Amino acid sequence: MPAKKTTTTVTTTTTTPAAPKKGSLVRTIGPAIPLAIALACGSLSGTGKAPQAVPEASTTQMVMGAATPSAPPMPLLAKGHPVDWWFVFKLDAKAYPNCGGGDITCPFGGSKQTYAGGQQFVYASSEAPALAKSAQECLGTTTSDPVGATFDEVFNGGYHYLIWNDQFHDVSPAVLGCSKGDCGSPWGHSKGMVAWNDAGEGFVMQVSTPSWPNAGNLKSVQATGNTLGCINGDDDVEVSQHFFALKLNETDLKVVLTSLSQASVATDPNNPQVANIGGPADVIDLLKQLKLGVKSTQTVLDPAMPVTLSTGVRLIAKPSGLHVPPWQMVSSVLGGVPLRAATWWATPYIPSTTGGAPPACWDSSLPTAPGAVEIATSGSWNGGPVFNLKGESGTDGNHAKIGVSTRPGDGLAIFGDENQQGTLDGPDGTCDSSQNGRGGMFFVMKNATLSADMAKLIAGGTAATTPPVTP
Repeated sequence: MPAKKTTTTVTTTTTTPAAPKKGSLVRTIGPAIPLAIALACGSLSGTGKAPQAVPEASTTQMVMGAATPSAPPMPLLAKGHPVDWWFVFKLDAKAYPNCGGGDITCPFGGSKQTYAGGQQFVYASSEAPALAKSAQECLGTTTSDPVGATFDEVFNGGYHYLIWNDQFHDVSPAVLGCSKGDCGSPWGHSKGMVAWNDAGEGFVMQVSTPSWPNAGNLKSVQATGNTLGCINGDDDVEVSQHFFALKLNETDLKVVLTSLSQASVATDPNNPQVANIGGPADVIDLLKQLKLGVKSTQTVLDPAMPVTLSTGVRLIAKPSGLHVPPWQMVSSVLGGVPLRAATWWATPYIPSTTGGAPPACWDSSLPTAPGAVEIATSGSWNGGPVFNLKGESGTDGNHAKIGVSTRPGDGLAIFGDENQQGTLDGPDGTCDSSQNGRGGMFFVMKNATLSADMAKLIAGGTAATTPPVTP
């Protein structure tokens, strides 16, 4: 039985970086902590990069929690069924409305909504990497589906956690003072949660859903709700979404936390609704130095990227100040591998590209020219109805951010935070358009079975190599 929860506070010093001067040629990896330094006790000095901007000091209090259960939280396929990883693709409500034979319940708060939702899904795991469709569960609403079971473990389990989301919309908390809870550029376009025990072991769960999750414990649930399909407002169970959960050891946890800082994710470690901090002393010390909830001024890729985690999954963190097209960056970091990606593809469009040379919006910190990057515009599941993979509102659109390698033998499955929106050439003289100017994380898994099934899932139409003409 978990220990009774108490809350204390620890006062630390956080910073707000000074704004860089327009036209400045200074390129820096600070004040975000480089991964190599963070893993060597979290020192802030000795990066060997350009000088850091002098920050303005402020005061922050991290919300600290009581002791956790000894067993770590894990990615769960169902209650009591742990795996090293799982992936879920929630199908859109036009092609797959409602639930697969079940009905919506709201165990984490909220009430069943009247908007046209769809919570049918396909999933895979380290135990069974081939995609399969769930027959009965309504995603995120039970302890017998991966999303619901994994979230329940934290929500009702007394673990340490941190939640981040740049699109809380009208759901409290309005993190960081962002208008109506929506944090635009240069905050990271990133959503998810990380949970761990006192030994620093746990999982990270990347999600693409605005407004969910928005509370890590029952006491903090707002009237707007905290269950998929039960949130009063926009939690986007109409369009397609993705979810990815991965087991972490303590070293992995420190890598993920540092990557969150580099990506400038929108969170508030002072708010018990989205944070319950604790664990090993070096993890707490690292969190004090990371200053999560402060915009990073990092403008180059950390030279440690991609970082290979204990599961063999590789992690890439894009800083908001690295003004390059996101999926071309991923291709480059992976050695120029050609990719196919399905994201919220909308204006400002980045078209499909053929590779071979870097775009005009590029950076010398990236290791190679990107390979071809195709934009998937439609897909289907196992011969069923075709669904739209463009960024369009309503019941027939896609908000997942997933990709696969297209070169035979590579077998890569990629789960990302960022859409393929922005610019290749900066026609107005700047390259920070849309997602180019935002941060995010990408998890890269080598698994031939999953990669092949994901490729079939998004194997419909392909965007042209010129952007669509918009009114």
